[in-house]
Amino acid sequence: MPAVAHQRILIDDLFDIIVQHNASDLHLQEGQPPKMRLNGDIRPIRDGILSHAEMEQMLSEVAGPRRWEAFVKKGDADLAYELNEDARFRCNLHRHLHGLGGIFRLIPNKIATIEQLGVPSVIKRFANVRGGLVLVTGPTGSGKSTTLAALVDYINSSYARHIITIEEPIEFVHNNKLSIITQREVGEDTPSFSDGLRNAMREDADVVLVGEMRDLETISLALTAAETGLLVFGTLHTNNARKTVDRMIDVFPSSQQPQVRTMLSASLRGIVAQLLLKKADGSGRLAVNEILIANNAVSSIIREGAVEKLTDVLISGRSEGMQFMDDAIMALVNKKLVSPREAYMKAIDKARFAPLLKDDEEEASGAMAAIANNGGQPIPKPSIAKMVPRIAKG
Repeated sequence: MPAVAHQRILIDDLFDIIVQHNASDLHLQEGQPPKMRLNGDIRPIRDGILSHAEMEQMLSEVAGPRRWEAFVKKGDADLAYELNEDARFRCNLHRHLHGLGGIFRLIPNKIATIEQLGVPSVIKRFANVRGGLVLVTGPTGSGKSTTLAALVDYINSSYARHIITIEEPIEFVHNNKLSIITQREVGEDTPSFSDGLRNAMREDADVVLVGEMRDLETISLALTAAETGLLVFGTLHTNNARKTVDRMIDVFPSSQQPQVRTMLSASLRGIVAQLLLKKADGSGRLAVNEILIANNAVSSIIREGAVEKLTDVLISGRSEGMQFMDDAIMALVNKKLVSPREAYMKAIDKARFAPLLKDDEEEASGAMAAIANNGGQPIPKPSIAKMVPRIAKG
């Protein structure tokens, strides 16, 4: 839950640097200098390495006595820490080969709107439906939580509903506007995502946000809740709509998959896949989205298990607001907002983007040859490494 006002502690100086530079993450590792992720790259904050005593003091102060005791026993902890009224941090404390570690993700206290995020406004239609399942997907650090917070805030500002969020930990803190918002933290307010979701179905909820759908029980309950009329928002660590549908179904035993396809085809309202791309001018990162809006064709494809056809639906559904990931990435390249190299690294169809690497014809031809030899898969790591800017050593 949100932290109360506190006395400044040692780590706050490092948090201030993250906020001042608008970095996304603070990385602390015993035996290494403190580092931050800025515009996608990890950079050292200072030359001196962190000692065991420094790490123990900083991590224990962030955790507090009770959670620190639990961390000492388990070796891992997830929690939230409020720096001030303008910034909170999602914290992961852990042990590693050389000692203690911590990674801290900056969460602005002010929730950005969908327009401010630059996410296509068509996703507002998912907030307007009365029931069903909406999935926001992407790799770790792609901004899923930020996009979901904007959607929840839109509902909160537009409708009088009861919204329940189940998170680990609570990231964005919502104040009641037109809606009532109940935020529950896994490990503090409810034992697990599945327990929180099961209870939400008995708590007169209209909307439920599930911070992470990581196991069969949670996914099964989310489908059941969506079928009963709740609007369920959930997240998965998948990069596009096709992989998301596969993941939702493949988590179940094969004997249950036909029934799950039927349930998903009836309850799915849409999928928003999100990636972050580095801007060509080096000034930050841009969100890029694939958007699938469920219609009769999508329902039939899911029910039949022919998910490879979803790409055709995405491309042909532009008039309905749908968006194919590679088309969205190419639009950013054409506007010169991202470089061809960055686009190539994040694209699904590498062959489509390899010819754009004109500044290095040898690299482009090598990429095409590797694609041909690997059945359309990404080129080998040594070649990709050439495209990644060298990171300063700590």
